[in-house]
Amino acid sequence: MHVLGVRRTTLLAHPEHPLTATELERYEAVVSDRLLGHPLPYLTGKVEFYGLDIRVTPEVLIPRPETEGLVELALAYRPGSVVDVGTGSGCIAIALAANLPTVTVYGIDISPAALAVARRNADRLGVGDRIEFIVGDLLSRRPDPVDLIVSNPPYVSADEWASLPPAIRHHEPRLALDGGPDGLAVIRRLVSQSQGLLRPGGALLLEIGADQSEQAQDIAQTYFPEDGTIIRVHPDLAGRDRVLEVRV
Repeated sequence: MHVLGVRRTTLLAHPEHPLTATELERYEAVVSDRLLGHPLPYLTGKVEFYGLDIRVTPEVLIPRPETEGLVELALAYRPGSVVDVGTGSGCIAIALAANLPTVTVYGIDISPAALAVARRNADRLGVGDRIEFIVGDLLSRRPDPVDLIVSNPPYVSADEWASLPPAIRHHEPRLALDGGPDGLAVIRRLVSQSQGLLRPGGALLLEIGADQSEQAQDIAQTYFPEDGTIIRVHPDLAGRDRVLEVRV
């Protein structure tokens, strides 16, 4: 489908279609790269996320289905303004802008190369005029107070890193995965920087590791100790703890 640029139905309906020498060469090259462990979305250059065709390169993390749960929770707030921290491919920011016609979104990433991918995705999907992309380390270049802060931050611990599949360890950006010795280093910084940046009734939504629920809630309680603050964790579709919610 990728090499020929056709839909699955076309491929199945015409199995006798002969390949040209160029098409065969391209197909064999892609298969060879796949056998070497390159993730398929990097070979095809795209992945579906929340019904959107998101283009990806090795400069950005490949969007996962679990992160769609974060988008669902964010949409339920119907925010007027959102900061997506560590935007990467822009998948979260773009999904929110595509489903909330009046929202203003800020997409922050420390990697200029990742932001270039995000900008191209946003422009191609027609929401580039409502997303401001900013080069910055977490919330160091914070905008004005917003209704929502969302993020899929790096949360892989040092112990977990060695056990990741080679396709992830060798090909996806470590900057988007490595959360420090205990996997919570970036989460601690992000939660602490979120203080004072949320409007009343706003929330912080962070994707976390399945075994980080208790520690993540403790971190949130440390930086948001005020009475009335709601701190809880939401499971993904597999029933694993996945999103930390802090509502002020």
